[in-house]
Amino acid sequence: MYVNNFVMSTSILNTLNYHQTQASKHLLNISTGLKIRSVADDPSGWAIGQRMDVRIRSLDAANGNAQRMKSLLKVADGGISSTVDILRKLKEKAIEAANDTATDSDRQTIQKLFDQYVDQIDDNAYVDYNGKNLLDGSRQGAAQATQQAYTNRALSTDTTATTKLTDLARRNGDSLGITDSDTINISYVKEGKTYSASFSAKDATVEDIFTKMNAIDGDVFDVAGLSTTSVIGTDAYGEEKQTVDGENALTIKAKTAGKDGAIAGFTIGITDSKGQEKKSVNNVFNEFTETIEPRNVVSDSSLYAQTSADANRGMKISLGDMRAEALGLRGRDGTVLSVTTKEGANAAMNVLDNALSRALDQQTTVGAMSSRLDYTISNLTVQSENLTDAKSTILDADMAKEMLAYTKENVLMQAAMAMLAQNNQNAAWFLSLLG
Repeated sequence: MYVNNFVMSTSILNTLNYHQTQASKHLLNISTGLKIRSVADDPSGWAIGQRMDVRIRSLDAANGNAQRMKSLLKVADGGISSTVDILRKLKEKAIEAANDTATDSDRQTIQKLFDQYVDQIDDNAYVDYNGKNLLDGSRQGAAQATQQAYTNRALSTDTTATTKLTDLARRNGDSLGITDSDTINISYVKEGKTYSASFSAKDATVEDIFTKMNAIDGDVFDVAGLSTTSVIGTDAYGEEKQTVDGENALTIKAKTAGKDGAIAGFTIGITDSKGQEKKSVNNVFNEFTETIEPRNVVSDSSLYAQTSADANRGMKISLGDMRAEALGLRGRDGTVLSVTTKEGANAAMNVLDNALSRALDQQTTVGAMSSRLDYTISNLTVQSENLTDAKSTILDADMAKEMLAYTKENVLMQAAMAMLAQNNQNAAWFLSLLG
């Protein structure tokens, strides 16, 4: 027995201190809920956990961006929806104005409604989100100048520019039934103004229709560029556009590229020698639809949604021009589409159909982007949830395990204290030798 250093007591004391340290560690883990509380506990685990934490925060920020962008699209959709409703109403009123039960006074009254509703369409275009106008054309993607194009896929595929009107046939090969005694009634709308004329079908060809329109008030159609192939033209992205089915179709373009040359709409109607409309023929000519929208050269001003935790992995959102002028309802001088005459009301119907087509196209685009954002938000939420679970596995304490370990260390610490006291008592017998 060595009296001077009390080796046994020192050994027991060291054991006691060890268990006390371990118990304190487990107690801290329980109180903080963390298994790795500092870099000293586990350097590699700490680094992995911190990187995961940064990623989780980034995903949550991207999720917030996606939700805010969806709110922005909802605002835009509200403006477009209002415009679509107005266009529907205007189409109804144009039909009323085209009917001869309406007097000139009635048409003037309907025109007042047109003036107000067209002005409201401009108000709709200036809806904003956080100070950003959305539908005034200031949020469009990059585009090059385009020639507006109208394509008719109801005429026979072998139709050419020089085909006589009396020889025209439907897609299925049946003759349209135009005769030499028929009259061709034409009209077009540009800058809010309606221009009309008539001519005989005798010896007239397809290109004569548009040549006669050009003769009314200056060239508006590119007659020399009239196409009867499957190629429609070049779109705003510089890509060649063709017919949907790849078959030949009649395409007429605006004379001037860009919005300056835009034709809001045109009509071609056939009447027989008795003045009766040939409805089945007119139905074929009504099949001219806008296949290339007139665009000016513009730089990219579309909105960007940072919907990812990584750079350059966001979502571009391009919103079109929904102003009345861009839809062909108003000229640059403020002239509003007129329905004060029967001819004007008939021409207005096609203009409104084109405007409605553009508005619906923009609305479906907004809807598709909004739907995509739903999946983006869901994806970001799941990623954040899974990474949080992975981070928890690395950094968080297993509470049951920590409680068990703390209890164990606490019991061992109490046992060591008891043994230390017992050892000190056992050593006291040496004192009796000195008595």
